[in-house]
Amino acid sequence: MEFKIGNRAIGHHHKPFVIAEMSGNHNQSIDRALAIVDAAAKAGAHAIKLQTYTADTMTIKGAYTIQDKNSLWNGKELHDLYKLAYTPWEWHEQIFKRANELGMIAFSSPFDPTAVDFLESLNVPLYKVASFENTDHPLLKKIAATGKPVIMSTGVSTLADIYESVQVLRNNGCKHLTLLKCTSTYPSTPENTNLLTIPVLQQIFSDCLIGLSDHTMGVGASVASVALGARVIEKHFTLRRADGGVDSTFSLEPEELQSLVVESERAFLAMGHVEFGILEAEVNSKKFKRSIYIAEDIRAGEIYSEKNLKVIRPGDGLEPRFYERLLGLPAKKDLKKGSPLMLNDIL
Repeated sequence: MEFKIGNRAIGHHHKPFVIAEMSGNHNQSIDRALAIVDAAAKAGAHAIKLQTYTADTMTIKGAYTIQDKNSLWNGKELHDLYKLAYTPWEWHEQIFKRANELGMIAFSSPFDPTAVDFLESLNVPLYKVASFENTDHPLLKKIAATGKPVIMSTGVSTLADIYESVQVLRNNGCKHLTLLKCTSTYPSTPENTNLLTIPVLQQIFSDCLIGLSDHTMGVGASVASVALGARVIEKHFTLRRADGGVDSTFSLEPEELQSLVVESERAFLAMGHVEFGILEAEVNSKKFKRSIYIAEDIRAGEIYSEKNLKVIRPGDGLEPRFYERLLGLPAKKDLKKGSPLMLNDIL
Protein backbone atom coordinates (compact mmCIF):
# COMPACT_ATOMS: atom_id res chain seq x y z
CA MET A 1 0.00 0.00 0.00
CA GLU A 2 2.87 2.36 -0.69
CA PHE A 3 4.57 3.61 -3.84
CA LYS A 4 6.70 6.52 -4.97
CA ILE A 5 6.25 9.03 -7.75
CA GLY A 6 9.64 10.66 -8.15
CA ASN A 7 10.62 11.71 -4.63
CA ARG A 8 7.03 11.70 -3.38
CA ALA A 9 5.95 8.72 -1.25
CA ILE A 10 2.25 7.90 -1.32
CA GLY A 11 0.91 5.48 1.24
CA HIS A 12 -0.91 4.79 4.47
CA HIS A 13 1.92 6.11 6.64
CA HIS A 14 2.40 9.33 4.65
CA LYS A 15 0.45 12.56 4.76
CA PRO A 16 -2.41 12.81 2.26
CA PHE A 17 -1.57 13.25 -1.40
CA VAL A 18 -3.66 16.20 -2.61
CA ILE A 19 -4.56 16.38 -6.30
CA ALA A 20 -5.88 19.54 -7.93
CA GLU A 21 -8.15 18.58 -10.82
CA MET A 22 -8.09 21.23 -13.55
CA SER A 23 -10.78 19.63 -15.70
CA GLY A 24 -12.25 22.23 -18.08
CA ASN A 25 -11.76 25.18 -15.77
CA HIS A 26 -9.14 26.62 -18.13
CA ASN A 27 -12.05 27.93 -20.23
CA GLN A 28 -10.10 27.17 -23.40
CA SER A 29 -7.25 29.54 -22.50
CA ILE A 30 -3.71 28.16 -22.22
CA ASP A 31 -2.71 31.21 -20.19
CA ARG A 32 -5.48 30.47 -17.71
CA ALA A 33 -4.48 26.80 -17.63
CA LEU A 34 -0.92 27.76 -16.71
CA ALA A 35 -2.22 30.23 -14.12
CA ILE A 36 -4.22 27.38 -12.55
CA VAL A 37 -1.03 25.31 -12.36
CA ASP A 38 0.81 28.22 -10.71
CA ALA A 39 -2.00 28.76 -8.20
CA ALA A 40 -2.22 25.06 -7.34
CA ALA A 41 1.52 24.92 -6.68
CA LYS A 42 1.39 28.04 -4.53
CA ALA A 43 -1.48 26.54 -2.52
CA GLY A 44 0.65 23.48 -1.79
CA ALA A 45 -1.08 20.86 -3.95
CA HIS A 46 1.09 17.84 -4.60
CA ALA A 47 -0.24 17.15 -8.09
CA ILE A 48 -2.20 18.66 -10.96
CA LYS A 49 -4.44 16.42 -13.04
CA LEU A 50 -5.82 16.91 -16.53
CA GLN A 51 -8.38 15.02 -18.60
CA THR A 52 -7.23 13.73 -21.96
CA TYR A 53 -9.96 13.29 -24.56
CA THR A 54 -11.64 15.01 -27.47
CA ALA A 55 -15.35 15.38 -28.05
CA ASP A 56 -15.14 12.75 -30.79
CA THR A 57 -13.38 10.20 -28.56
CA MET A 58 -16.08 10.67 -25.91
CA THR A 59 -19.29 10.57 -27.91
CA ILE A 60 -20.95 11.17 -31.27
CA LYS A 61 -22.53 14.44 -32.33
CA GLY A 62 -26.29 14.28 -31.71
CA ALA A 63 -26.10 11.15 -29.56
CA TYR A 64 -27.48 12.69 -26.38
CA THR A 65 -28.70 15.93 -24.82
CA ILE A 66 -28.73 16.22 -21.03
CA GLN A 67 -32.29 16.47 -19.75
CA ASP A 68 -31.98 16.85 -15.99
CA LYS A 69 -33.16 20.00 -14.26
CA ASN A 70 -30.83 19.23 -11.34
CA SER A 71 -27.76 19.03 -13.57
CA LEU A 72 -25.33 21.91 -13.96
CA TRP A 73 -25.33 21.05 -17.67
CA ASN A 74 -29.08 20.66 -18.25
CA GLY A 75 -29.93 21.21 -21.92
CA LYS A 76 -26.35 20.77 -23.13
CA GLU A 77 -25.72 18.46 -26.05
CA LEU A 78 -23.08 16.02 -24.83
CA HIS A 79 -20.73 16.47 -27.79
CA ASP A 80 -20.90 20.25 -27.42
CA LEU A 81 -20.19 20.01 -23.68
CA TYR A 82 -17.08 17.92 -24.22
CA LYS A 83 -15.91 20.21 -26.99
CA LEU A 84 -16.17 23.09 -24.54
CA ALA A 85 -14.50 21.24 -21.66
CA TYR A 86 -11.67 19.31 -23.29
CA THR A 87 -8.03 20.23 -22.79
CA PRO A 88 -6.29 20.57 -26.17
CA TRP A 89 -3.69 17.82 -26.46
CA GLU A 90 -1.08 20.24 -27.69
CA TRP A 91 -1.28 22.01 -24.29
CA HIS A 92 -0.41 18.94 -22.23
CA GLU A 93 3.36 19.04 -22.58
CA GLN A 94 3.54 22.72 -21.65
CA ILE A 95 1.23 22.26 -18.66
CA PHE A 96 3.13 19.19 -17.43
CA LYS A 97 6.45 21.01 -17.80
CA ARG A 98 5.21 24.00 -15.78
CA ALA A 99 3.90 21.74 -13.04
CA ASN A 100 7.17 19.79 -12.83
CA GLU A 101 9.18 23.00 -12.66
CA LEU A 102 7.06 24.02 -9.67
CA GLY A 103 7.64 20.71 -7.90
CA MET A 104 4.26 19.15 -8.63
CA ILE A 105 3.44 15.79 -10.16
CA ALA A 106 1.44 16.12 -13.38
CA PHE A 107 -0.74 13.39 -14.86
CA SER A 108 -4.10 12.82 -16.49
CA SER A 109 -7.21 10.71 -16.95
CA PRO A 110 -7.21 9.10 -20.41
CA PHE A 111 -10.64 8.34 -21.82
CA ASP A 112 -9.73 6.04 -24.70
CA PRO A 113 -6.69 4.01 -25.87
CA THR A 114 -5.38 6.79 -28.13
CA ALA A 115 -5.18 9.06 -25.08
CA VAL A 116 -3.08 6.44 -23.28
CA ASP A 117 -0.69 6.29 -26.23
CA PHE A 118 -0.44 10.06 -26.25
CA LEU A 119 0.20 10.30 -22.51
CA GLU A 120 2.83 7.57 -22.76
CA SER A 121 4.65 9.74 -25.31
CA LEU A 122 4.80 12.40 -22.58
CA ASN A 123 6.02 9.83 -20.03
CA VAL A 124 3.35 10.52 -17.41
CA PRO A 125 4.23 8.92 -14.04
CA LEU A 126 0.76 7.54 -13.23
CA TYR A 127 -2.79 7.31 -14.54
CA LYS A 128 -6.25 8.19 -13.24
CA VAL A 129 -9.36 6.23 -14.24
CA ALA A 130 -12.55 8.29 -14.03
CA SER A 131 -15.70 6.81 -12.50
CA PHE A 132 -17.54 6.70 -15.80
CA GLU A 133 -14.70 4.71 -17.40
CA ASN A 134 -14.04 2.30 -14.52
CA THR A 135 -15.90 -0.56 -16.20
CA ASP A 136 -14.29 0.00 -19.62
CA HIS A 137 -12.19 -3.16 -19.48
CA PRO A 138 -10.31 -2.60 -22.76
CA LEU A 139 -9.24 0.83 -21.49
CA LEU A 140 -8.28 -0.61 -18.10
CA LYS A 141 -6.14 -3.25 -19.76
CA LYS A 142 -4.39 -0.61 -21.86
CA ILE A 143 -3.65 1.53 -18.81
CA ALA A 144 -2.53 -1.42 -16.66
CA ALA A 145 -0.14 -2.61 -19.37
CA THR A 146 1.95 0.55 -18.90
CA GLY A 147 2.97 -0.83 -15.50
CA LYS A 148 2.47 2.58 -13.89
CA PRO A 149 0.51 3.33 -10.70
CA VAL A 150 -3.22 3.74 -11.21
CA ILE A 151 -5.77 5.77 -9.27
CA MET A 152 -9.37 4.73 -9.98
CA SER A 153 -12.57 6.44 -8.85
CA THR A 154 -15.42 4.17 -7.79
CA GLY A 155 -18.49 6.31 -8.55
CA VAL A 156 -21.60 4.89 -10.27
CA SER A 157 -20.36 1.36 -9.58
CA THR A 158 -21.52 -1.64 -7.61
CA LEU A 159 -19.09 -3.47 -5.37
CA ALA A 160 -19.06 -6.25 -7.97
CA ASP A 161 -18.12 -3.71 -10.66
CA ILE A 162 -15.24 -2.43 -8.56
CA TYR A 163 -14.02 -5.92 -7.71
CA GLU A 164 -14.06 -6.99 -11.35
CA SER A 165 -12.24 -3.83 -12.49
CA VAL A 166 -9.59 -4.29 -9.82
CA GLN A 167 -8.99 -7.82 -11.09
CA VAL A 168 -8.69 -6.58 -14.68
CA LEU A 169 -6.09 -4.01 -13.63
CA ARG A 170 -4.16 -6.48 -11.47
CA ASN A 171 -4.17 -9.20 -14.11
CA ASN A 172 -2.81 -6.86 -16.76
CA GLY A 173 0.18 -5.36 -14.98
CA CYS A 174 -1.04 -2.84 -12.39
CA LYS A 175 0.96 -3.26 -9.18
CA HIS A 176 0.16 -0.03 -7.36
CA LEU A 177 -3.57 0.73 -7.24
CA THR A 178 -5.48 3.40 -5.34
CA LEU A 179 -9.28 3.39 -5.14
CA LEU A 180 -11.10 6.66 -4.53
CA LYS A 181 -14.48 6.68 -2.83
CA CYS A 182 -16.55 8.86 -5.13
CA THR A 183 -20.11 10.07 -5.48
CA SER A 184 -20.61 11.06 -9.10
CA THR A 185 -23.02 13.93 -8.68
CA TYR A 186 -21.94 17.50 -9.37
CA PRO A 187 -21.85 18.88 -6.79
CA SER A 188 -22.27 16.10 -4.25
CA THR A 189 -23.96 16.71 -0.92
CA PRO A 190 -22.47 15.74 2.43
CA GLU A 191 -25.45 13.42 2.90
CA ASN A 192 -24.64 11.33 -0.18
CA THR A 193 -20.88 11.24 0.34
CA ASN A 194 -20.92 8.26 2.75
CA LEU A 195 -17.36 8.47 4.03
CA LEU A 196 -17.90 5.42 6.24
CA THR A 197 -17.46 3.38 3.05
CA ILE A 198 -13.73 4.22 3.10
CA PRO A 199 -12.62 1.81 5.88
CA VAL A 200 -14.86 -0.90 4.41
CA LEU A 201 -13.19 -0.47 1.00
CA GLN A 202 -9.85 -0.80 2.79
CA GLN A 203 -10.95 -4.07 4.40
CA ILE A 204 -12.20 -5.51 1.12
CA PHE A 205 -9.31 -4.29 -1.03
CA SER A 206 -6.53 -4.68 1.50
CA ASP A 207 -3.79 -4.54 -1.14
CA CYS A 208 -4.97 -1.14 -2.40
CA LEU A 209 -4.58 2.37 -1.06
CA ILE A 210 -7.88 4.19 -0.43
CA GLY A 211 -8.72 7.85 -0.99
CA LEU A 212 -11.52 10.24 -1.87
CA SER A 213 -12.60 12.00 -5.04
CA ASP A 214 -14.60 14.79 -3.45
CA HIS A 215 -17.27 16.73 -5.32
CA THR A 216 -18.79 18.41 -2.27
CA MET A 217 -18.49 22.11 -1.61
CA GLY A 218 -15.68 23.13 0.75
CA VAL A 219 -13.05 20.93 2.39
CA GLY A 220 -14.90 19.37 5.35
CA ALA A 221 -15.58 16.01 3.73
CA SER A 222 -12.01 15.69 2.49
CA VAL A 223 -10.47 16.48 5.88
CA ALA A 224 -12.84 14.07 7.63
CA SER A 225 -11.94 11.33 5.15
CA VAL A 226 -8.35 11.35 6.38
CA ALA A 227 -9.48 10.14 9.81
CA LEU A 228 -11.18 7.21 8.10
CA GLY A 229 -8.07 6.21 6.17
CA ALA A 230 -8.08 8.28 2.96
CA ARG A 231 -4.53 9.04 1.83
CA VAL A 232 -5.27 10.46 -1.63
CA ILE A 233 -7.65 13.40 -2.05
CA GLU A 234 -8.80 14.75 -5.39
CA LYS A 235 -10.67 18.07 -5.68
CA HIS A 236 -11.60 20.17 -8.69
CA PHE A 237 -9.76 23.48 -8.73
CA THR A 238 -10.21 26.87 -10.36
CA LEU A 239 -8.90 30.40 -9.94
CA ARG A 240 -12.30 31.89 -9.09
CA ARG A 241 -15.72 30.24 -9.29
CA ALA A 242 -17.13 33.53 -10.52
CA ASP A 243 -15.02 33.18 -13.67
CA GLY A 244 -17.31 30.38 -14.84
CA GLY A 245 -16.33 27.14 -16.49
CA VAL A 246 -17.89 23.72 -16.83
CA ASP A 247 -16.86 22.55 -13.34
CA SER A 248 -16.35 25.88 -11.60
CA THR A 249 -19.43 25.61 -9.38
CA PHE A 250 -18.00 22.78 -7.26
CA SER A 251 -14.31 23.67 -7.60
CA LEU A 252 -12.05 24.99 -4.85
CA GLU A 253 -10.45 28.43 -5.07
CA PRO A 254 -6.75 28.90 -4.17
CA GLU A 255 -7.31 29.83 -0.53
CA GLU A 256 -9.57 26.81 -0.06
CA LEU A 257 -7.08 24.48 -1.70
CA GLN A 258 -4.36 25.76 0.63
CA SER A 259 -6.69 25.12 3.57
CA LEU A 260 -7.29 21.57 2.33
CA VAL A 261 -3.57 20.85 2.11
CA VAL A 262 -2.90 22.25 5.59
CA GLU A 263 -5.94 20.77 7.36
CA SER A 264 -5.69 17.32 5.77
CA GLU A 265 -2.08 17.11 6.94
CA ARG A 266 -3.15 18.22 10.43
CA ALA A 267 -5.84 15.56 10.45
CA PHE A 268 -3.26 12.94 9.45
CA LEU A 269 -0.82 14.01 12.16
CA ALA A 270 -3.59 14.20 14.76
CA MET A 271 -4.52 10.57 14.16
CA GLY A 272 -1.37 9.48 15.99
CA HIS A 273 -1.78 6.20 17.83
CA VAL A 274 -3.79 4.84 20.75
CA GLU A 275 -2.41 6.54 23.85
CA PHE A 276 -3.51 6.56 27.49
CA GLY A 277 -1.67 8.13 30.41
CA ILE A 278 0.32 11.33 30.65
CA LEU A 279 2.22 12.23 27.52
CA GLU A 280 5.75 13.51 27.79
CA ALA A 281 4.47 16.75 26.28
CA GLU A 282 1.98 17.05 29.17
CA VAL A 283 4.43 16.57 32.06
CA ASN A 284 4.95 20.29 32.64
CA SER A 285 1.20 20.85 32.55
CA LYS A 286 0.61 18.40 35.38
CA LYS A 287 1.44 21.10 37.95
CA PHE A 288 -1.70 22.95 36.90
CA LYS A 289 -3.97 20.14 38.04
CA ARG A 290 -5.62 20.51 41.44
CA SER A 291 -4.31 19.26 44.77
CA ILE A 292 -4.94 19.69 48.51
CA TYR A 293 -3.59 22.90 50.10
CA ILE A 294 -3.62 24.33 53.62
CA ALA A 295 -6.19 27.17 53.56
CA GLU A 296 -5.67 28.29 57.18
CA ASP A 297 -2.86 27.72 59.71
CA ILE A 298 -3.38 24.35 61.40
CA ARG A 299 -1.98 23.27 64.78
CA ALA A 300 -1.09 19.68 65.62
CA GLY A 301 -4.24 17.87 66.81
CA GLU A 302 -6.60 20.31 65.07
CA ILE A 303 -9.29 18.63 62.95
CA TYR A 304 -9.04 18.86 59.16
CA SER A 305 -12.12 20.66 57.81
CA GLU A 306 -13.53 22.30 54.70
CA LYS A 307 -12.35 25.59 56.19
CA ASN A 308 -8.67 24.75 56.60
CA LEU A 309 -8.22 22.41 53.60
CA LYS A 310 -8.99 23.33 50.00
CA VAL A 311 -8.61 21.67 46.65
CA ILE A 312 -6.95 24.23 44.39
CA ARG A 313 -4.34 24.66 41.69
CA PRO A 314 -1.38 23.94 41.41
CA GLY A 315 -0.87 20.21 41.74
CA ASP A 316 2.04 20.15 44.19
CA GLY A 317 0.09 18.59 47.07
CA LEU A 318 -1.82 15.38 47.69
CA GLU A 319 -4.27 14.46 44.94
CA PRO A 320 -7.93 15.47 45.51
CA ARG A 321 -8.96 11.80 45.88
CA PHE A 322 -7.71 11.96 49.50
CA TYR A 323 -9.66 15.11 50.48
CA GLU A 324 -12.86 13.53 51.81
CA ARG A 325 -10.94 10.86 53.73
CA LEU A 326 -8.97 13.57 55.56
CA LEU A 327 -11.95 15.59 56.75
CA GLY A 328 -12.56 15.00 60.46
CA LEU A 329 -9.12 13.55 61.15
CA PRO A 330 -6.62 15.31 63.47
CA ALA A 331 -3.52 16.98 62.05
CA LYS A 332 -0.27 15.25 63.03
CA LYS A 333 1.76 18.47 63.15
CA ASP A 334 1.59 22.20 62.65
CA LEU A 335 0.86 23.22 59.05
CA LYS A 336 1.18 26.69 57.52
CA LYS A 337 -1.42 28.38 55.33
CA GLY A 338 -0.58 28.36 51.60
CA SER A 339 1.51 25.22 51.67
CA PRO A 340 0.63 22.00 49.85
CA LEU A 341 -0.45 19.09 52.02
CA MET A 342 2.11 16.33 51.49
CA LEU A 343 2.03 12.63 52.25
CA ASN A 344 4.62 12.96 55.03
CA ASP A 345 2.37 15.57 56.70
CA ILE A 346 -0.31 13.00 57.45
CA LEU A 347 1.73 9.85 58.14
